[in-house]
Order: sequence, then structure tokens, then C-alpha cells
Amino acid sequence: MNHEENKRTMVQLAAKMGIPITEKIEQLALLKFHEVKIIDLLPEMMIMIRSLFSEGEYTYHRKPITVIENGLLISFQNVFNDGNEDDGKKGHANNFEHERAHVRIVPLHLESEVRFSKQSHIKQITILIEAACLKQFLGKEQKKFIDLFVIEKTFWIDDFMSPEMAVLVDKIVNFSSEIPLPDFYYRLKSLELLYLLFKNLSKRETVSQHNMTSKDIEAIYRVRNAMVASLDKPLPVKELVQLSGMNELKLRKFFEQVFGKGLYSYFQHIRMQEAARLLKEEQLSVSEAGYKLGFSNLSHFGRLFEAHVGVKPKKWSSKT
Repeated sequence: MNHEENKRTMVQLAAKMGIPITEKIEQLALLKFHEVKIIDLLPEMMIMIRSLFSEGEYTYHRKPITVIENGLLISFQNVFNDGNEDDGKKGHANNFEHERAHVRIVPLHLESEVRFSKQSHIKQITILIEAACLKQFLGKEQKKFIDLFVIEKTFWIDDFMSPEMAVLVDKIVNFSSEIPLPDFYYRLKSLELLYLLFKNLSKRETVSQHNMTSKDIEAIYRVRNAMVASLDKPLPVKELVQLSGMNELKLRKFFEQVFGKGLYSYFQHIRMQEAARLLKEEQLSVSEAGYKLGFSNLSHFGRLFEAHVGVKPKKWSSKT
């Protein structure tokens, strides 16, 4: 399909999901759709695969999704700033402020703001899945994730996309050949993604999922974005508390609930994620990457990097 056909498909899909975007049709011109696939496996699942380039900042308010009465939205999103077919070369990323690959889980009844950054190429697989269906796949392991199935709760979970997930997302999005039994294929690959996701989530420390308002979620992301913008220097907790508008206890509780890590642990993790990118994509030396991220002790930087990435910085740089 061409760009216009893909755009029409997106508009039709939004209407089917119960979240019409006709009032945003003019703003959709900012999004250049390379690929849109809809796999309708209702009433249990719906899978949306899309690859698009955002020429400008694009935001829309997503209302509750009604196509499945009780379920979850699970979005695997990989963001590339090297573009597609020369897209994005003018806005090539040289820092971590652009969104990185991540997975989000939210209940279908949650309203939220959806944002696409300027000059970003997004590859995304979104799975809408009925709660009962997901329980069936999880089997006895569903007890570990019981909070996900409480209809009344409003929660938001954000996790880093593992390399395994990123490779699989790319494989699925870029698969262009005609395949036999396509519904079977995409259902199978979606379950593979869900397995990798829940395998990662099972490693998190057990944290109760408390109800969150949209303002709570916005506050947590303000804190997260401030941390991301200051990777060379950790921000004082007092400053993060003030930025969130919450008390410290509530901030720490909600932050760990969403991201699965405490404030300092998360900061060090994204710091090392950026170090890995600088070494591989920007081809900085170990000392250049360490100093850029605020480390004066390169031995400490090396130990921290190995603890988070699994290999020493120099070995990571030489890996193909």
C-alpha cells in the first residue's frame, strides 16, 4: 500500500477500535506511513504493525479503546533516528533525549496522550489482547501478574525493549513477502514477543500496581525525561520531587511501579544504555564516552558498564 492508503487504513482502524481520529486528520499529514498491517483476531486479539516517519511533533489524546471489553494494550516500539529512505537524516540524533526502544503495557480503558517526536522513524507492533486470553497463555504463571487483570485498576508499565525483542520487532515489521497462513504466523510471532516481555517482567521485584491518574503518569514521565536530559550529572532527589509535584514516598512508589527500578538504579541503567549507544553508533572511545557521561573515574565507568551490559566497554565497541 502507498502512503495515502496506509493513512486511510489507520483512520479506519482507529474508528474500529472506538477511538476515531477524524478531528486530527490534518495533523496526520505530519506522519509518513511506510507500512500498516492489521491482523484482526477478534474477539481475543488485534495486532497492528506499522512503520512510519514523523516529520514534526505529533500528539493526540487517545480515548478508551472499546473493541475489546476487558484487556490490555501492549506496545513494542523501536525508534530509529537514521530514518527510512533518507527520512530523518537532517534530524540525526546525537543524544539520548529521543525515545529509545521500549515496551508499554496499559489497560484498554486508560486515556492517554500519544506523542511522536519530530524527525523520528518508528517501528511499532501493538497488541490488543483480551485479559482472559492472556491468562490462558500465562497458565499457572498468571499469579505473578495478578494486578494486570484487575479491571478497576489504572496502571502504566514501561520496560526497556531487550535486544531479542528489538530483533524480532524488526523481523516482523520488515517481513514483506507473501506468506501462507498469515493470521497463524502473526499470532505466533505476537506470542513470541509476549513471552519475551513477560520473561523480563518476571525478573522485576514484586511491586503492587496502585491506581494512577493521568496526572500521575505525566508527572512520572517529567521526572524520567529530566533524568534522561542530565545523564552526565544525577539530579538531586529533592529536585525530582519538586518536579513531580508529589511527596518523595509517592514518587518513589510510582516510579518503580512504572519502570521496575528505583530512581538511582534507573538513572544508572539509562546512563549505561547511552554509553552502549555512544560506543557503538557514535564510535566514541571508552574514555570519550565515559567523560561525556560525567565519569571522572574510568575504572568505575568500566565496572558499571560491564555490570549493566554484560561485557567490558572495549569489547562491546569491537562487537559487530
